[in-house]
Amino acid sequence: MDATDQLGFQFRPAERRVWTVRALVSAVRSHIEREYSDCWVEGEISNLRNPDSGHLYFTLKEESAQIRVVMFRSSAKLLRFRPENGLHVTVRGRITVYEERGELQISAEFMEPKGAGALQLAFEQLKARLQAEGLFEAARKKAIPPLPQRIGIITSPQGAALRDILNVLARRHHSANVLIYPAQVQGDSAAGEVMAGLRYFHSHFHSEPRHPDLRGSRTVEVIIIARGGGSAEDLACFNHEGLARAVAESKIPVISAIGHETDFTIVDFVADLRAPTPSAAAELVIRSRQEIEAQAEDLYRRLEHAVRYRLLMARQYLTERAQHGAFARMMDGIHRRQQKLDEQRFRLEKAERQLLERCRRRSENVSSAVRHYDARRRLAAVRQGLEAQVANLAAAIRRRLLESGGALDRRAASLEALSPVAILNRGYALVFDAKGRLVKDAARLEAGDELSARLARGRVRARVTASEPGEPEPGDLH
Repeated sequence: MDATDQLGFQFRPAERRVWTVRALVSAVRSHIEREYSDCWVEGEISNLRNPDSGHLYFTLKEESAQIRVVMFRSSAKLLRFRPENGLHVTVRGRITVYEERGELQISAEFMEPKGAGALQLAFEQLKARLQAEGLFEAARKKAIPPLPQRIGIITSPQGAALRDILNVLARRHHSANVLIYPAQVQGDSAAGEVMAGLRYFHSHFHSEPRHPDLRGSRTVEVIIIARGGGSAEDLACFNHEGLARAVAESKIPVISAIGHETDFTIVDFVADLRAPTPSAAAELVIRSRQEIEAQAEDLYRRLEHAVRYRLLMARQYLTERAQHGAFARMMDGIHRRQQKLDEQRFRLEKAERQLLERCRRRSENVSSAVRHYDARRRLAAVRQGLEAQVANLAAAIRRRLLESGGALDRRAASLEALSPVAILNRGYALVFDAKGRLVKDAARLEAGDELSARLARGRVRARVTASEPGEPEPGDLH
């Protein structure tokens, strides 16, 4: 309806548009997602939730504002650090609206800590956690054998680290056997391949052989994990938690030779020994043959001097004791003690033989008793009785079934004889009127009434043309 204002102008009111809640929220969401499809937002993490689904839910806040953030599992599993409440981060993603609550939120695809890099933060978090568990303790580290005969090396076969190790081993201890497990030492698959190398050496070369002469021939006595220098990103695979725990749980001593002397990784802290370089690892794992020979010769000279000195002192002591007549008394005492020792040994041997004889007789008695008690005969008797009871039960069941079947047949025959349907087989019929009532008297029928008759097999329909009432005759069906 038109309206007029005070100046006389007519105007038509605008049409009112009414939104549904879902339509309005959907329209706002579409507009926001088009305008803010790729945004970088920084703030402090709070209300962090990490359910079993692997998704991350948290609030990104500052002093006077906040916004909810969701990072789905496909993006969350790529994070190189562990998000925590209070951590200042930068988030990249698209702005959207969660329609169920009508809330503005960020669907994050990337996140990094503000200030310290993600790799460094992940390194510090993992280092603190493993240190709290005691994996860095010196008490749990295994000693490195001084001269291993079989050395396992996990490294890249194309790297310079392997060549440096082999050169040092060939120069200082050429008789050492080296087993190389090729593995990537950089990239996402590196940690898994290094762990596979540890499992390989444990499963194939860490079982003691049965024959003592073969001891050590199939045993890796020490493992070197080696890699040349590189950036923090290149060495990040050696900060993997699974790899660190595998090194800590290794039954074989592990030497880490990763990067340069100033490079540190988590594997360096959990390994049994850290070498500043791969070449230094080779020098630490073995000792020079000349050094060992020199040490052995020095020990031989010291032992020879000590033996000569002890012999000299003993000779001098015996000479002095013989001069005073005490040597004969000392030897007599020694002989008496030796005789007493022999007597005690004879008595012990006799007691041992008697004990063994008693044990043998007791064992024979027990064996004889066990042989007399033949469990198979007892079981055969029990089985025979059980089979007889089963046969009796089966016969009783068959007898009961036959009796029940005969009774059922007799009752069925009686029922069949009493059935009105059996009469129809002798040529009779049952006649019903239009209402389905049984017709017994012709007087109840009139010309034109519809009838139906049930025969022994089937039905017929008829119409009354005439009825002849009368008295029932003998033998009629009632």
